[in-house]
Amino acid sequence: SGDLVWQMPMFDDYKEQLESTIADLKNIGGREAGSITAAKFLEEFVDQTPWSHLDIAGTAYNVKDTKYMSTGATGVGVRLISRLFEVLVNDKKI
Repeated sequence: SGDLVWQMPMFDDYKEQLESTIADLKNIGGREAGSITAAKFLEEFVDQTPWSHLDIAGTAYNVKDTKYMSTGATGVGVRLISRLFEVLVNDKKI
């Protein structure tokens, strides 16, 4: 798909940024590790279900043309998810 992905370091230390004095959990961490704290927030609700976090906030818009994207809205993640479904369907996993 051309999208770059990696496994985030999901250390429990990052959950500290989600602590709240008025709620069980905040849905936003500090400026540090924003993608990771967003994933840590989601992790609290999935139990044993396999899951993935696509952080598209910083990549939603492209300011200049690239090899495979034009300037403007990127649709980041759409090609990646489409390719994932294609592979899963072909392998008969869904």
